[in-house]
Amino acid sequence: MSTPTATITMSMRETDRLKTVQAVVDRMARVGQAAEQLGLSRRQLERLVQRYKHDGVQGLVSRKRGRPSNHQLAPGVAQRALGLIQARYPDFGPTLACEKLIECHGLQLSVETVRALMIAAGLWTPRKQRAAKIYQPRNRRACVGELIQIDGSDHAWFESRSAPCTLLVYIDDATSRLMQLHFVPTESAFAYFEATRAYLEQHGKPVAFYSDKASIFRSVRDSTDFGRGTTQFGRVLFELNIDIWCANSSQAKGRVERANLTLQDRLVKELRLRGINTREAANAFAPHFMADFNARFAKPPKSQFDAHRPVRDDEDLDLLFTWRLQRKVSQSLTLQHDRVIYLLKDTPVNRSLIHRYIDVFEYPDGRIELRADGANLAYERYDRLAQMDTSAIVENKRLSHVLQAVQILQAQRDDRHKSDTPSRTNQGKAPYRQKAQPGTKLSSQFTPEDLELAVLKVCTGTTV
Repeated sequence: MSTPTATITMSMRETDRLKTVQAVVDRMARVGQAAEQLGLSRRQLERLVQRYKHDGVQGLVSRKRGRPSNHQLAPGVAQRALGLIQARYPDFGPTLACEKLIECHGLQLSVETVRALMIAAGLWTPRKQRAAKIYQPRNRRACVGELIQIDGSDHAWFESRSAPCTLLVYIDDATSRLMQLHFVPTESAFAYFEATRAYLEQHGKPVAFYSDKASIFRSVRDSTDFGRGTTQFGRVLFELNIDIWCANSSQAKGRVERANLTLQDRLVKELRLRGINTREAANAFAPHFMADFNARFAKPPKSQFDAHRPVRDDEDLDLLFTWRLQRKVSQSLTLQHDRVIYLLKDTPVNRSLIHRYIDVFEYPDGRIELRADGANLAYERYDRLAQMDTSAIVENKRLSHVLQAVQILQAQRDDRHKSDTPSRTNQGKAPYRQKAQPGTKLSSQFTPEDLELAVLKVCTGTTV
């Protein structure tokens, strides 16, 4: 061992290796245990021991130290690449710049090499070194009715006393004043139709609504009826001359988001104290709660001007708050909507509508109107579904009743199948009929046709 340990610079990894190899040489550790500790094979550790015995500490030091890397760039390549990036691609990212160097200049460099060159030259800042984006609070609007934030909060508002539902919240941006609270089964276009109409009748038309990017407010699909990005709710607001803006994040409409948290605490407890368990009773109590809420938390506006505008006399809210589509009249004076064919009368006026698109108005109560050039057209319904598909049309509230009727029908079918199949012991005899089980007495009182009719009546909501 010719070289002293103190005169050689070693890395921490090499120092640990020296201690382990020295323990093997001194017979303080076994070769297998030492190899496992260093993560080496037994033969590799034996080679290190022989090198240590022959060259001393120098035999454990990497022989690549002080030599040029085998993967270093050729002289002048880095300078050329950096010059091209500074001249032609100063605002490119490392990945795109690397692609252009390969495609346009024939410089075969890795993305990480290009990234290191651009970082050293100050052309690229790593993501971890970038300054965090700061979201400063937005100032309130100046007056009431200038911007109304809207949102739906799906929550167990009646706790375990009733099923969860959705609360539509309308809050003024200038004052944080609750303008409208409306309980609905779920967040839908017709639900917002109902709540927005009540808002307009009470306060008037605001300048703009501020919402999230839900499909009720914003659509990215093409629409032949109203153009790209316009929904049914957006069409109603456009005809009322009310703007609607969609926030990019929840923080952008933070006033209504924070109000939802407060309502999920205070309003739930108020409903519990008053024993309110239905949406109808909750909607009746909402004005009293809003008055108390606004007295506690509302802020005074900067300006006393009210930006709400009255609804004009020529703005028919019944006609505006409808689901409106366009359908083409066929050669046989028919059009299709929602699996139903509508038959127009054969008149000269209606014949002029062949191959034209007319408007289909669907009201919240389910009424359907066909309109062309502002005139209401008479029609007859022709249901093209010969047999109702219960799996596609059954509503949630009738699902349990339908399942009960289907179970009865299936039980009777099983009984018929069993009764028509003779057993081995009764071959040649009259068919053996099993006794009805205690829970299947009803199935013996009706024929399969009667039960199928009962299922259809339950599906359609009529009385069985």
